[in-house]
Amino acid sequence: MRRPALVLMLIAFAGIASAQTKPATTPSPGSASVKTQLQALHYGNVRDLRRGPDGQWTGTATQNGVEKQVTISPKGVVTAR
Repeated sequence: MRRPALVLMLIAFAGIASAQTKPATTPSPGSASVKTQLQALHYGNVRDLRRGPDGQWTGTATQNGVEKQVTISPKGVVTAR
């Protein structure tokens, strides 16, 4: 009687251990959240957002009446040229 209970406990612990070793995945931001981030930094007329294979977003936006090319890194750092 003890042996089946022990086997069931080992199976349960193995399931818990395997569930804990799976990597956590975080969703990458979409173009809507990137646009919102740029608007929070006082960029307007945000358009042509494209995500590159390296995870960076590029597009065009206007700040203080000047059109700029913007790049947003996967970490959220904005660079304007």
